[in-house]
Amino acid sequence: MDPITLGSETAKGGFRNEDDIILKFNNWRKDIDSQKWLMIMGYKLNEIESVRAVKIHRCKTDVQVKVMIYIKLKKYDDVQNLQVKLVSNIKGYNQIDKRWVDNYKDLWEISPDIIKLLKHYTGEIPPYITNTDDCRRMFLYEFHSNDRDKLLKFFKDNKLMIVTDILKGRGRMAAEWMLVAQKIDKNARWVLKTMNVVMNYFGGGEVRMSPQGSIYIGRITVQRKGGDGGRPTANMLQFKINPAELFTLKE
Repeated sequence: MDPITLGSETAKGGFRNEDDIILKFNNWRKDIDSQKWLMIMGYKLNEIESVRAVKIHRCKTDVQVKVMIYIKLKKYDDVQNLQVKLVSNIKGYNQIDKRWVDNYKDLWEISPDIIKLLKHYTGEIPPYITNTDDCRRMFLYEFHSNDRDKLLKFFKDNKLMIVTDILKGRGRMAAEWMLVAQKIDKNARWVLKTMNVVMNYFGGGEVRMSPQGSIYIGRITVQRKGGDGGRPTANMLQFKINPAELFTLKE
């Protein structure tokens, strides 16, 4: 079967958390799902000597898989970094990145005027106009037109860097694959795509204002985090996607 045919499958067992994914990889000789994942990654099962998966914390990679390959008397190690997204339904949105605005400042070399506008947007500093729809923050349609244009231009000019950082990450722990699994006990599904496909799908399309006054980068929503029982962390900047859309993606 070719990788596209194997891209989305019905799983025999459910997925509760990342530990289930790790167990499946480490039981690859008997687990049909993990065998299909390894094949999608380009491995030939009869050339694999061992597979070891571990959980990774605080980076874009959730699960790292180390594969020992044995071909014609030659052995070598290969490592694959996976980002795992567990969804309960087809319309569930999932946070892919969340930080204080200042934490993005050095990462993306954001100018002070854009930092200030982003903080008005998240509510870290109060609105600069009166009678806003939410007294805690400003929606994009409430900004003066030149300020709104500045914010959208920043995301347009830096789109590739932003999409790469929030989805893939940087350095040796950058995620190379996204595995989306439905978090149910029966009739579960999974889909495995390369991170380049994921970035092209979610990051493709224009930067624009949403009908609700948030920012869209393609299929990525940029918004105030909100919630958290009114704690200050509600004022963080958050990026969200609907990973379940990958189930319907045709390459």
